Amino acid sequence: MGKTLVIAEKPSVARDIAKTLGAGKSGDGCLLGEKYVVSWAVGHLVTLAEPEAYDPAYKKWSFQTLPILPEEMKLTAIGKTRSQLKILHHWMHSKEIDDIICATDSGREGELIFRYIYEITKCTKPFRRLWISSMTETAIREGFAQLKDGREYDLLYASARCRSEADWLVGMNASRAYTLRYDALLSIGRVQTPTLALIVEKQKEIDAFQAKDYFEVQADFGTYRGLYIDKEENTKLEQRENAQTIADRVKGKAGIVLRLEKEEKKQPPPLLYDLTELQRECNRKFGFSAKKTLDIAQALYEKRKLITYPRTDSRYLSEDMKPKVLHTLKRLAEQEEFAPYAKTLAEEGVTFTKRIIDNSKVTDHHAIIPTDGKIRTDHLSEEEGKVFRLVAGRFMAVFYPPYRYETTKVYTQAGEDRFLSKGIVVLQEGWQAVEKAFAPETAKKKKKGDAAEDQKLPALTEGQEVMTEKAEVLQKKTKAPPPYTESTLLSAMENAGRFVEDEALREQMKDSGLGTPATRAAIIERLLTVGYIVRKGKTLVPTEKGINLIAVVPEQMRSPQTTGKWEKGLSSIAKGKMTEERFMESIRRYVRFLVEDAREHKKDVEFAPEPNRGGKGRRQGLGKCPVCQKGNILENSRAFFCSQWKRGCGYSLWKDSLKPYGLMLDEKMVKKLLKEQKIEGLDVVLPQTGERAKAELALAADGSGRAELRNVTRVEKE
Repeated sequence: MGKTLVIAEKPSVARDIAKTLGAGKSGDGCLLGEKYVVSWAVGHLVTLAEPEAYDPAYKKWSFQTLPILPEEMKLTAIGKTRSQLKILHHWMHSKEIDDIICATDSGREGELIFRYIYEITKCTKPFRRLWISSMTETAIREGFAQLKDGREYDLLYASARCRSEADWLVGMNASRAYTLRYDALLSIGRVQTPTLALIVEKQKEIDAFQAKDYFEVQADFGTYRGLYIDKEENTKLEQRENAQTIADRVKGKAGIVLRLEKEEKKQPPPLLYDLTELQRECNRKFGFSAKKTLDIAQALYEKRKLITYPRTDSRYLSEDMKPKVLHTLKRLAEQEEFAPYAKTLAEEGVTFTKRIIDNSKVTDHHAIIPTDGKIRTDHLSEEEGKVFRLVAGRFMAVFYPPYRYETTKVYTQAGEDRFLSKGIVVLQEGWQAVEKAFAPETAKKKKKGDAAEDQKLPALTEGQEVMTEKAEVLQKKTKAPPPYTESTLLSAMENAGRFVEDEALREQMKDSGLGTPATRAAIIERLLTVGYIVRKGKTLVPTEKGINLIAVVPEQMRSPQTTGKWEKGLSSIAKGKMTEERFMESIRRYVRFLVEDAREHKKDVEFAPEPNRGGKGRRQGLGKCPVCQKGNILENSRAFFCSQWKRGCGYSLWKDSLKPYGLMLDEKMVKKLLKEQKIEGLDVVLPQTGERAKAELALAADGSGRAELRNVTRVEKE
């Protein structure tokens, strides 16, 4: 009897699986055991071929060759990882191997990674699918005991392939068409362009906003304060004179407590985390980018084995998880840090509500929760600790009682004028006490003397007489809508349907948005990389280039409605409710429309020329492009870019990408980085603490060409 080949998505995952299966002998690009050979991809090993693979004429960018619509899409090996693909090819065709297990990530992209390898190697051996939500040894064993026939996931693969081909067709054709029309390198994408449009529209609102002064009258009744209100309970007055007249009228005047209104309210525990909600919270509370949160969560899942699969879009658990939930609570109760909140739950039992357990709302994966293995936090980095505590805190909080509080409104009459005071009394902290313990909110400073904020009110009774000791006019300004942060942009991307005017379509798009939880971070990073947006503190603002792009593309390209419908279509393919042919034909029609729009309708918009794209810099370059491996890296005023930009290589390395660490990339550094792949012993500053440190600058191993800091070591103070 032959062996089984197991293909994981990454070497680290392969090692965990091999350890569980007893395949401990090292081989070339694999691990060997008596029954299993465990090997791996390195993310994507296979991608869709470049246009010139279909026809050499496509090498030159020209309107005459557009649109490019191959009848059948070709696959090609990614150059940097070709050696690992050869290893997989050898084992997939080896007589030693009887069958294969797909153990890539349990989701749409993981399925695509394996199936593209299976196709390009022309493998015909039967394969089964490992589908797990946790990387603990127990979860891996359970997964291998419940392997499914790989063909059960054909619809998921069809959805993944359609996503891949749609992005290629739209991106390749639209980028070429609009680049040719406006003589500027323009990267256009099925998801990234409508996401950029959201940011540009927000900036237009901010730019068009005109702040207006308004006034409020605040009365001080000795033990509490109140704001003047009119008959509709509005506090704002347009004229200072009117406000001053009211203040003068009530100052020193006796008043009476007209009415007290008390209302008890309660707020149920929040839902468990999916990836988007976790990214939002980490951005809001810690200032982490969406990508940084995803990277940390992935490490907690793969490397630390402390949380379940993070790339999920579900915020619920399934019925069969109840025993695991109880076991996880016991694990948390064993830790001193979590014991005060987990012990009571573990000992007294918990109530599972529909806000926690709902099979109908669990798709490929359930919500992100701690695993039920042994929990240790002492070996986590500071940032890993923050994210894990957030997940653990939310997991415990959902079983706690509601947050209960009492709101009080006090209406005070002084002469002919009425004033409103608001107060709040917390009756039961409930779940909020748990969340605050593991992710305290940043304290918000209240303006001194501002009665618009809830205040602690004294004991008052209706009919009680009071004295207006002071009255003052408060001058305020209307505020512009805030720019997007990554947290609010993720919300906008997730709920893109709310930007759609058509009510029926808006209802249909409830479950679809721009991108997926697994891709939204990469979309934001892509917009930063190509120079369409920049970070300003915690906010994201569009550049002139980004604003100009949205001005030239048609409404269909920038509308979330178009992409939301496609995302819903991809979901329908995975559920067997739509055919691939119908979806792809809609994409092809759209591509023809985009090319025609670029060819026939040039807008009166000028893009600033890319500096240093010709002359000496073009001839020499700083080194070979790490992405396409064909072009040379050139420099302009803000970034380093590939000379093959007109042939579709959108690689850019921004000079200020490491500015938070006190580093600005220059020509000398990039030249060395491209030649040697890393630079050791750089002096950096830790952005969170301001501490000095040493680090290694290297090109990312995923082939993206990103520059990243590794082996960061704090420098001890003398």
